[in-house]
Amino acid sequence: MVTPRANWKGYIKFGEVAFPVALYTAASSSERIAFNTLNRKTGNRVRREFVDSETGDPVEREAQVKGFEIEDGRFVVLEPEEVAAAVPDSDKTLKVEAFVPCTEVDDVYFDKPYYLAPDKTGSDAYKLLRDGMKRAKVAAIARTVLFRRLRTLLIRPHGKGLIGSTLNYDYEVRSSEKAFEEMPDLKIEGEMLELAKHIINTKKGEFDPKRFDDRYEEAVAELVKAKMEGRTLPKKKAPTASRSSDLLQALRESAGMSPSAKRKRTAANANAGKGRQKANPAAASKARSTGGGHQRRAG
Repeated sequence: MVTPRANWKGYIKFGEVAFPVALYTAASSSERIAFNTLNRKTGNRVRREFVDSETGDPVEREAQVKGFEIEDGRFVVLEPEEVAAAVPDSDKTLKVEAFVPCTEVDDVYFDKPYYLAPDKTGSDAYKLLRDGMKRAKVAAIARTVLFRRLRTLLIRPHGKGLIGSTLNYDYEVRSSEKAFEEMPDLKIEGEMLELAKHIINTKKGEFDPKRFDDRYEEAVAELVKAKMEGRTLPKKKAPTASRSSDLLQALRESAGMSPSAKRKRTAANANAGKGRQKANPAAASKARSTGGGHQRRAG
């Protein structure tokens, strides 16, 4: 098996303790199915090409340069050396600025995960930080320059080692208010809430990533196979959203209460009520008759 190549090498420093680490990608999309763009008429692959927006002429890579638009049609040209020089100096050190409770950072700020592996010369200090954070149930906030940008990392114990997740900056995370501003103010209670709690309790489990397969990849692979064999795949019926008027019935069915059983119980209850109503007049009449006889004999 090929040893993975480190994306970055440097140091972690907390207090006056520092030790070398290597950063490796923890999640990769390289195994996903990839498509090629083709010319529909010829079936040939097409290639992406940069062209001048005014002349329409192709622009080779060595002639391309970054630019920042300051107003419509006017740009400030930024050379690669100038951009590199503007990035804050990096001493290849992840400086721990604070230790925070593991649950304090909202996962909406999480960007990408990386494994932080120790160098042989710093394994004692590495284990000290890992075990200390485990015992205190905290994570470390650290910053350094990664991939030409100043990044903030949340470092946490992970199995035998440490994992560092780059964090989105506050300005990159959108407010949830806009997403939920049109949500009506409804209060759910009674049978509906009890049924929902029941369904949730019956579905409780543990997260096992091996159980969650990439159905998109499988579906595309099956589609490719079907196209090669000249087959067409059956169309899937799209689910329909439950209407408010049907929500209670949907919850009952989800909880295992079939509509027929519900109707039978309702009918049985209704019939029982009618039976009681019919029996009561007869019983009353009999009581009156019996009672009247005693009264006559007494008279």
